[in-house]
Amino acid sequence: MTPSLLSSLLSDLWADLHDPGLLWQIVTLAACIGAGSLLARLLRSKVTAQGIQLHVMRLDVESFGRVVSPLLALSFIAIAKHILAQWHHVNLLRVAIPLVGSFALIRFAFYMLRRIFARGGKAGSLLLTFEKVFATVVWCGVALYITGLWSELVQYLEQIVLPVGRKQVSLFTIAQAGMSVLVTLVIALWAGAVLEERLMRMETVHSSLRVVAARMGKALFILLAVLLSLSLVGIDLTVLSVFGGALGVGLGLGLQKIVSSYVSGFVVLLERSLAIGDFVMVDNKHFGQVTQINTRYTIVRSMDGIETIVPNETLLSSTVQNYSLTDRTLRLGTRITISYRSDMEQVLRLLEQAASGVARVLKDPKPQALLLKFQADGLELELGFWIADPENGRGGVLSEVNRAIWKILQEHHIEVSYPQREIRIIGTAGVTDLERLPVTNA
Repeated sequence: MTPSLLSSLLSDLWADLHDPGLLWQIVTLAACIGAGSLLARLLRSKVTAQGIQLHVMRLDVESFGRVVSPLLALSFIAIAKHILAQWHHVNLLRVAIPLVGSFALIRFAFYMLRRIFARGGKAGSLLLTFEKVFATVVWCGVALYITGLWSELVQYLEQIVLPVGRKQVSLFTIAQAGMSVLVTLVIALWAGAVLEERLMRMETVHSSLRVVAARMGKALFILLAVLLSLSLVGIDLTVLSVFGGALGVGLGLGLQKIVSSYVSGFVVLLERSLAIGDFVMVDNKHFGQVTQINTRYTIVRSMDGIETIVPNETLLSSTVQNYSLTDRTLRLGTRITISYRSDMEQVLRLLEQAASGVARVLKDPKPQALLLKFQADGLELELGFWIADPENGRGGVLSEVNRAIWKILQEHHIEVSYPQREIRIIGTAGVTDLERLPVTNA
């Protein structure tokens, strides 16, 4: 086995325990780590205070600052190692470089994974488990490198050959290919997430176009990552023509609904018939606010918090009522029946006055009370009014208007009519003196 960094360090520590060079290495290492941490804090505070925005890629300063500190420390240690090597042994700094570098790699990987899978929320248990496994693998690799066993492990993996078709492929090549595919896919997903966040902040562009551009950009990045990883592995891309034909047959036979939903999603976004934040009624069943428009389905959140997953194909094949497509103002109405003995003109004015006193009711257009029908039990009136915040729900404002109507009618002693029926009993023995018997049904 060739001499390793660890054996060189132990021999240097044993032989030169009282050598001032070892003390210089310890002081230099501590100074580099402290300088990297301090400089990272200064840069983070300066960027946060001045509100600097990177135009190439918009990075989260708070989370990426955890990556900058070990990267700066690694740079300082590499420079100090080159300078200090002219006068003293630098075995300690040689070992510190892979340790600090692995620490920076772990933090950078955590940063990218959180940007992809846990944006705006907490990391799930699966992501936390994967982060722990990744950190363990990296530290094991560093330990093998320091102890000098890395080269022997590589030779051992290259000697294990597995038959793949007509070729013999070593286990090390397979592991290297899998790592290249994983790295390119993670980079593609991270680039797609950064692009999506950048596009979603462009308020001058319609929200539907932003979603379409983000989805297409992410799909393009993933496609390029797959093609690049296949090229790195050594797979001939011409074999994809056979796979494409098989995929086309599969789409035509068994994946019609899924493909239809994906295509419908892009059609809905491109024609701008729906946007995030719109209030819609889908197929006269599901009313709520559009919270997400994904490539296969759309989420409609009702006022009671229930989220309905609507396939995008349904949005094209069924009737969709959009309450906020071109105008967010929404007309609501409530009906009431008054007695024929009431002053109708006075009641109409009182109804409009009651609705105008509710905070959410618009004054322009103003509330309007109408006479609809002459019913058998009284005069049927309707009070129509407009609101500009349908996202706050309809039930609350209807309740407030109805309470205001009831209060003002009670103050003016106006009778609210209710169904009444009159029954006459004719020619029945024993009740000839009872000609009429009124019966009231509430």
